[in-house]
Amino acid sequence: MSDEAATSDGALARLAGIWKPRGNEARVMAGTAILLALFPFVFSRMPVVSGFLQGYQSLATLILVWGIFALGFDLLLGYTGLLSFGHAAFWGGAAYAAGVFSQYVSGSPILMVLAGTTFAVLLAWFLGFLSLRRGGIYFAILTLAFAQMLFYMSSSPLAFITGGENGFTGVETAELFGIFALESELPLFPLEMLLGTWLYVFVAAIALLCIALGYRILNSPYGMVFRAIRENEQRAEFVGLNVWRYRLMSFIISGFFAGVAGSLFVIHGTYVPLSSLYWTASGEVVIMTVLGGTGSLFGPLIGAGIYLYVENIVSGFDTIGPFWHLILGVVFVVTIWVFPRGIWGFVRDVRDRVTGGDD
Repeated sequence: MSDEAATSDGALARLAGIWKPRGNEARVMAGTAILLALFPFVFSRMPVVSGFLQGYQSLATLILVWGIFALGFDLLLGYTGLLSFGHAAFWGGAAYAAGVFSQYVSGSPILMVLAGTTFAVLLAWFLGFLSLRRGGIYFAILTLAFAQMLFYMSSSPLAFITGGENGFTGVETAELFGIFALESELPLFPLEMLLGTWLYVFVAAIALLCIALGYRILNSPYGMVFRAIRENEQRAEFVGLNVWRYRLMSFIISGFFAGVAGSLFVIHGTYVPLSSLYWTASGEVVIMTVLGGTGSLFGPLIGAGIYLYVENIVSGFDTIGPFWHLILGVVFVVTIWVFPRGIWGFVRDVRDRVTGGDD
């Protein structure tokens, strides 16, 4: 065997070793894939709930989109201990980037996600480099200030690109792989009944990849360093860790997930509202993450589901609909009071007492 072939085989072996499932990863990902496959059917198509949730089938897709956003935010808050009030910059920035890309370059859903995510990662690197020079409340306020700057730039100075207060309406989404229309139903009966549309399949596949990536990061040395920084930043510095560099990397990774979610958001809605850059979007992802449980892999997704359920379904009732903000506030307060670690934290505590499983 030549040296070149041996080098190639060694590189492939190392690559296979990197992506080889570790610990319970294969079991967790298989279970996640099954849940994602069953979710739209159980949520809106199962006979028991179809009458109650009729017309909300696309909400299952939207929950996954926001769940990816909340998952990335939890990597920053729950594992590194950094509270950002400006994550709308990456969510909305990626949405605008993907929308503009679709109009002027290509409407391919995959390329739109790549374009929006790339923009969010570069923006996260830049804003993180500036904001992480300060910590605590100063960091939170700096991120909020930068996000609001982008909001006001998009509303007026850059209105010729973003559409200003009307939002960006020129989104042109093409078929997936040039074959499948995203809004069309799956052709085979079992798949059509379970998954619904190609759009859900596309979003669910990306959500599964994001969950797998999050699991791998959290169970890697990087994840251990993030936890160490959260627990005691000074001690992490004393053992020789470059805390600022790791915090910046956590910020960029979180921006990456927000960029993926923002890109999927514009593909789902074929429209980018100006409010996607407003501070309330940052507040919503904070509530979702804390409600579901910080420092967990699946808690943010559960929090996103509860928040969007109240916002989109409970708000539609004639009797209690106008009070959905109050209802959401009550749910949040009661959850934090009864389950301080969030809903998933409670589930995990019960599970650990019974089986001692991993997240």
